[in-house]
Amino acid sequence: MPSLNSGNRRPGSGASGHSRGFLGLEDRFVMPRPFRRMTRFMVALASGRVHIPNHTGTVSALAFLAATGFYGMSLGGYSDLVAQTTTNAVGFAVEDVRVSGNSETSEIDILEKLGLDGETSLVALDAETARKKLADLPWVEDVQVRKIYPKTIEVVLKERKAYAIWQHGQDLSLIEKNGSVIAPLRDNKFTDLPLFVGRDAESAAASFDKDFSAWPDLRNQVKAYVRIAGRRWDLHMKNGVIVKLPETDLEQALTLFTRMEREQRLTERDIVAVDLRLPDRTAVQLSPDAAKRRQAAVDARTKALKKLENPT
Repeated sequence: MPSLNSGNRRPGSGASGHSRGFLGLEDRFVMPRPFRRMTRFMVALASGRVHIPNHTGTVSALAFLAATGFYGMSLGGYSDLVAQTTTNAVGFAVEDVRVSGNSETSEIDILEKLGLDGETSLVALDAETARKKLADLPWVEDVQVRKIYPKTIEVVLKERKAYAIWQHGQDLSLIEKNGSVIAPLRDNKFTDLPLFVGRDAESAAASFDKDFSAWPDLRNQVKAYVRIAGRRWDLHMKNGVIVKLPETDLEQALTLFTRMEREQRLTERDIVAVDLRLPDRTAVQLSPDAAKRRQAAVDARTKALKKLENPT
């Protein structure tokens, strides 16, 4: 009867063989799915099953170098310069600036704010940044900047309106109706505007001018409106007479003054001021010469009355 020889058994047969087979399955390494895909692609590439177009490596290398170069220029702050130079070379240099709506704003100031130097690229120009710079000009209320390719910039301005002249100390400024200062007064172009003088006069100018509009003939005789202590106004007339107005009841005071002016030609007399601050009386201040003459007349009248009372 033949004997059993363990050395002649097939691998994996019997109990011990099954045990070794299970251990082999458990020890086998399985790569994650992304790596398996990459491995299959590399195997296909090595076996020639994947076709790569000609010059792909050259193009990829150039793209990598270009990206690296642009990144370095960005870090160094030269990207705008390179973009401007490049676009200028292909015909995008700014050659024409069209400005409209400017009456008080000079085109030279506009060009300086835009920073044009003859080589500025329209492509590289930031229209919003340019708009903000132009909005800082004194007369500009609103502005629009538009790029018209290939070589033109269009600037449309809306300017502020000068309402009056405001004198504060020795300085003269143009102001808007809301009292905002526009710019210093530089020439005689705006001499026909009303002059408001004193602290808070610029902010109170619009409301007072509105209240004063019912007396156009009187307005034509006023040289300056002077704000007193932030509470009331003095009218400095063109002939030098000062009309002192009250804090309240302005309409009553001006009605009284215009009647006196019409009936008595008050400001044509030798007087310095008319005081209308008190509602129940009007005080008139004579000039020094007129005061002397009046005093001399009073003295002469007093002397004459004494002679009548004590005849010799």
